[in-house]
Amino acid sequence: MPVSTIYLLRHGDSRRDGVKRFMGRTDLPLSAAGEAQAKEWQRQLAHLTFSRVICSDLNRSRETAKLVALGHGVALQEISSLREIDMGEWDGRSFAEIRQQFPDAFSRRGEEIATFRPPGGESFSDLEQRVLPAFSRLVQGATGNLLVVGHAGVNRVLICHLLGMPLVNLFRIGQGYGCLNLIEASADGFRVQGVNLPRL
Repeated sequence: MPVSTIYLLRHGDSRRDGVKRFMGRTDLPLSAAGEAQAKEWQRQLAHLTFSRVICSDLNRSRETAKLVALGHGVALQEISSLREIDMGEWDGRSFAEIRQQFPDAFSRRGEEIATFRPPGGESFSDLEQRVLPAFSRLVQGATGNLLVVGHAGVNRVLICHLLGMPLVNLFRIGQGYGCLNLIEASADGFRVQGVNLPRL
């Protein structure tokens, strides 16, 4: 039997337009669609008892966690180490703008996805080194059901690590807005039971 089940969510939708952007530390609230996604998970997970509810300290993660955990009577634990990857000077800017203004750097990012750092930002390798120790501390000795609301990059590096996948493959892992990943933790280690689930 698992010692703990980790319900690892990506926060709900926070987009304000249809433009594809680099969204890291830009601190947007949930959109109406994102709130609806979180409320749907609140409904689907209402039968569970959560021993802990954990989120990053960015609004879109915090708001999702509050809505999903509504009625569970568990205080939110905000962990800054679970923030999304820092995109530095590219944060909030559109892919089209960066591709046009910095074509060489844009191409390098695609070719060196694990190690490329935008100016003033982090690489996915940097993100992994920040997130994995925080995740290990959170789950050490944990029992019961844990709700963890992360971000697309955060969740991808965690799942890559748990599956033994190299970071260069992280975008093979889907992480739609408001998706759920199911992870069982036991004395034998971790088992990923579901990835990018839109519903149970």
